[in-house]
Amino acid sequence: MCGIIGATGETDVLPLLLDGLGRLEYRGYDSAGVALQANGSIWRVRAAAGTHSLADLQRFVESAPTGSAAGIGHTRWATHGRPSEVNAHPHTDCSGQVAVVHNGIVENWRELAALLVERGHVFTSDTDTEVIAHLVEEGIADGASLADALRSTLKKVRGTYAIVAVSSAEPGTLVAARRVSPLVVGLARPAAVGTTCGGPGPIGSGCGLVMVASDIPALLGVADRFLLLGDDEVVELRAGSLQATNLDGESAVMAEMSVAWDLAAAEKGGYDDFMSKEIHEQPQALTDTLLGRLREDATFELDALKIGPSEAAAIDKILVVACGSSYHAGLVARFALEKWARIPTEVDIASELRYRGPILDDRTLVVGVSQSGETIDTLEALAEARRAGARVVAVSNVVDSSMARSADGVLYTRAGPEVGVAATKTHLTQITALELLALHLARVREQLGAGEIRELYGALCATPDRVEETLARSEEVAGVATRFASSRDFFFLGRHVSYPVALEGALKLKEISYVRAEAYPAGELKHGPIALIEPGSVVVAIATRTALWEKMMSNVAEVRSRGAAVILVVNDGDEESAAAADAVLWVPGTHELLSPLVDVLPLQLFAYHLARHHGLDVDRPRNLAKTVTVE
Repeated sequence: MCGIIGATGETDVLPLLLDGLGRLEYRGYDSAGVALQANGSIWRVRAAAGTHSLADLQRFVESAPTGSAAGIGHTRWATHGRPSEVNAHPHTDCSGQVAVVHNGIVENWRELAALLVERGHVFTSDTDTEVIAHLVEEGIADGASLADALRSTLKKVRGTYAIVAVSSAEPGTLVAARRVSPLVVGLARPAAVGTTCGGPGPIGSGCGLVMVASDIPALLGVADRFLLLGDDEVVELRAGSLQATNLDGESAVMAEMSVAWDLAAAEKGGYDDFMSKEIHEQPQALTDTLLGRLREDATFELDALKIGPSEAAAIDKILVVACGSSYHAGLVARFALEKWARIPTEVDIASELRYRGPILDDRTLVVGVSQSGETIDTLEALAEARRAGARVVAVSNVVDSSMARSADGVLYTRAGPEVGVAATKTHLTQITALELLALHLARVREQLGAGEIRELYGALCATPDRVEETLARSEEVAGVATRFASSRDFFFLGRHVSYPVALEGALKLKEISYVRAEAYPAGELKHGPIALIEPGSVVVAIATRTALWEKMMSNVAEVRSRGAAVILVVNDGDEESAAAADAVLWVPGTHELLSPLVDVLPLQLFAYHLARHHGLDVDRPRNLAKTVTVE
């Protein structure tokens, strides 16, 4: 969840650390800090949100020592200990000669802290991370190197982590390790004229600058090559070299990853904020996700999915596990998986799955959906599925993510980096990828013929144009948002495939506009929720011409008769539906099971414009962070 950056090999790494933190701030922003190796000691400065911002941190480092060849930085989202300067990272040991930054949770930190206190250590924070610094301190005091001390420490730690440590005793050295939480190594800048970063010789040879970060954007524009550290592996980073081992000190091989993104893709591109940029990138994101997927014989090219006819025939149940917007994408996909592939499908909230004793076996296909591929709840749910013998497939936006590497098969969305915390383009590309999975299973199980597959794939490929057409109406949606800007109670209604759209619309409004918004299947109104409808309530209903349109219009009449204002999402030209609304959000029509890809767009825009009307930061909604890597 937090942002980590480290660098070594430059004559002054501080500008690189600050730049990386700026691009990692979406991963956590309640505090930030840096630690530098300088003049035989560790120099550290931290700042907490509420009194300081990351911009203030740059002012605080004006007194930093020059010529620091190695350092680490961190931007935090609090888990243990309230947001404050004393709880901000980096954390140091008693002597101040070791500094660490950490993303994840040390589950047994209270037990470890009690033992350390008994041995004379003094704690200055309320965080779980500080125990790591003190344990490393003990290892170094016993004569261990920084790497050996960290390996020994991590054998005592339960939980998840991405860690980078520095010690004043080893100038120019960073030591990093991970378990579950993401960590990427970047190699950059030849050490001398005529050399090549990553040329002949050991990995890292010839690279004057070596970096490590919790996410790729922090390294974009600087690193030339990207390497992945495996679970329970430790890497020593120095200018021109790196060495990876497991926790027993045995050599490990770091996998190289391909990154197609450039620095411009992680910047705002002229938009006011990342969210509006990413909303308007959705046509291209859908196009990229669909590009080249269908072969001439109407079979699919779906990355490393690895589900052929025999494997598909053996599946008797699909379980989709996800959280938040990814969960809503799974709810949309259930209709396609059951209608096209004819496989019974359940959709489960990942954080609940492993605690209810799910019935899974080797005939179950479990599909984990996560934008980052690092969502801890989904990772743990997939681990539970593997223990039960189920086949596991990951749907992720990040190549070589933890989910992707641990799954039996993987299907990548191609949305590019999404910096805004509230999911937009990744949500649409997840729906698209899952519907491609449904078509693939339908094809290999012979539930749909080649002609039907081509027709449905063609309808999918036509969707980006409809998305672009809908987004062009952003100012019309802004007018509706302004009209209802003073409202505080919103109810979202949908039926059939539109119900997940209602859920996503309500979530967006809650996430970035901070108003009460609840979503219901419209048919459930009379079973309780209609008691909440009164004058002043606003009902947003998806009333496009799907199978249950007539029933939806009856539900709309019910809430209008009780004094609610009604906003309807309506297909172009449908004046009959529009006549039942106080305000209309128009969308072009499309295939019923693909309609969520279009119908959700005005709800994204409505939430966006409502938040902007109130002067809220849409990229950094309060209490939220982009990638949830802690339970």
